[in-house]
Amino acid sequence: MDKSIFKRHELKYLVSAEQREFIESEFARYMIPDEHGESTICNIYYDTPDFRLIRRSLEKPVYKEKLRLRSYGTASKDEKVFLELKKKYKGIVYKRRISLNYDEAQEILENGERLPENSQIAKEINYFLDFYGDIFPAVYLCYDRTAYFGADDPDLRITFDRNIRWRTEDIDLKVEPYGEQILDRGYSLMEIKAAGSMPLWLAELLAQGGIKQTSFSKYGMAYMTMLRRSMGIRTKKVKSEVTVNV
Repeated sequence: MDKSIFKRHELKYLVSAEQREFIESEFARYMIPDEHGESTICNIYYDTPDFRLIRRSLEKPVYKEKLRLRSYGTASKDEKVFLELKKKYKGIVYKRRISLNYDEAQEILENGERLPENSQIAKEINYFLDFYGDIFPAVYLCYDRTAYFGADDPDLRITFDRNIRWRTEDIDLKVEPYGEQILDRGYSLMEIKAAGSMPLWLAELLAQGGIKQTSFSKYGMAYMTMLRRSMGIRTKKVKSEVTVNV
């Protein structure tokens, strides 16, 4: 499958350092580390002025979508970045992405330009931009990711994201990664991404480690923190399935 197009199930789990160590040691014979090792992924999430996209996403509808700009590490003006349109329908994730220079991406996202419609992906992104109209860079999110893929099934991927940070100033991929932490120290977000069903051996490992699936959105957590603070509600970083209000 073209790496600019993804169709898969994505399952999320919040894991402690001990749970991560357990599962990484146990799946060693089934999974192969990504050749890049740990990488820092930087994203800008775009939304409408009234945050319609993330508000709808948090309502858990049958269909939802989001647009983000992604770089691997700090970007430069002429460096390739990825403009990604991510959709979820009835539990299946569809991701379309196109690579372009960072300055070209900014012209499209912030100055009203449109992609040349020489691919279906470009047409879908242009339609999204025209449909939602006045979008803006809402949140910067970055994290350190360790990735693995299946030894016998390259469509099976397991990723661990730690040091998840967000900010609403310096929303620029050329600025060094920094921001407020989302997860409590020692916790990681584990994601299992598969074209089909989960392998039996993996389901058994999750059960042995007491690792339970959760609903988790990085952008959603950042938005909820902003919303609660605007209402005068203090929050703590996440170390379970929900943010704790105090």
